[in-house]
Amino acid sequence: MRNNRLRHLAATSLVSLFGTLILAPISLTGQASLPLAEYHIYAGNTHSHSIYTMSHGEQWVKGTHLLVTGSEQGPGKGAVLKPDWQKVQGPPSEHFRRAKAAGYDFYAVTDHSQEAAFQPTSPTNPQWVAAKQQAAEATDGTFVALAGFEHSENNGPGGKGHLNVINSDGMLNALAPGIDLPYLYKWLATAKPNGEGPVVATFNHPGPTQYNNWDYRTPEVTDVITMLEVINGNNKIHYAAFVNALDKGWKVSPVCGLDNHGFTGIPKNTSRTFVLAKHKTKVDILDAMKHRRTYTSLDKNIQCRYTVNGAAMGSTLDRPSAFKFDIAIGDPDTTSPKDKITKIDIVKDHGAVVQEYTPTPGYSVRWTPTVEDSTSKYFFVRVWTAGGGDAPGADPAKPVAWLAPVWTGR
Repeated sequence: MRNNRLRHLAATSLVSLFGTLILAPISLTGQASLPLAEYHIYAGNTHSHSIYTMSHGEQWVKGTHLLVTGSEQGPGKGAVLKPDWQKVQGPPSEHFRRAKAAGYDFYAVTDHSQEAAFQPTSPTNPQWVAAKQQAAEATDGTFVALAGFEHSENNGPGGKGHLNVINSDGMLNALAPGIDLPYLYKWLATAKPNGEGPVVATFNHPGPTQYNNWDYRTPEVTDVITMLEVINGNNKIHYAAFVNALDKGWKVSPVCGLDNHGFTGIPKNTSRTFVLAKHKTKVDILDAMKHRRTYTSLDKNIQCRYTVNGAAMGSTLDRPSAFKFDIAIGDPDTTSPKDKITKIDIVKDHGAVVQEYTPTPGYSVRWTPTVEDSTSKYFFVRVWTAGGGDAPGADPAKPVAWLAPVWTGR
């Protein structure tokens, strides 16, 4: 009896081992066939405001707000605070808690740096220190919380425009005298990070010719401002600005900033910033942003990857004349016909469409075109689905996702 049991255990162990030996190559082969299989796709939000942005938001009765000018704030437009405002707005820690509960992989709180809470601005300002501490405390193996600030340049001179700075140790007050866009760009080039990971920045809800028509670019700041909000506020699209920024030499990849000034949008909004990262850690999420491995979509969970000549989306190539794309798009919602992929295209300089592909609509599409080109500076990929995404006003005739460019090196 004992020998029979031993023989059974031995046979079971061999079957288990054999199964492992057989299944592992199949699994690895399946992964290896997918572009950028070494990366996971994580979804989150790169732009939100907590109660530290006291000037306006869900905490106020609609149509009213505080007036903020530099380090001062006044009554503004009526300034009627909701009696139950704490149900809709609160500190960064509560934003992080709700984002984690809603299934976000990462979430950045980026309050306006000119708010009274942050005056005087410094790395040791108590509210700024609290925001960074709350982000660190909210981060664990399932969720990454990021601290940042929005540099809201509204007055000029030297151009106007808002930018998010994520993971910096200190901050600047955009409304302080002399703090214009050129000053910010110089500051960003040497900004100290908040602990591990790089400092990264994004152009927020940009107009086509904002930031003094994309002026003052240097190699140093180009290496920090690596993202641009193609989607803002869940469904506002800033595509023309994206193309113009690329044409001006900015090397930015698309993201979504929900720009929520309270809790309501956290579970409600469905557009996302997606990053390709090896692990769900602060360092790896920021590394993906730094190296422009991002895309954005009006669909909450569409999966997008591509390479060109074997290089990851977001890469800069060494001036080839032939570009071999390997594009893989999938959606896990395989019971929803509106999530079927219906079209993919490739765009180059000035928004010109190079090639497009209209497959039989499906939940998983692979496209491997080759583009011959000796003059263009960048290419990027767009995706369409049958329903146009999950956000309000979804239109299947318009793109649902915008993927990071690949730069040619020219």
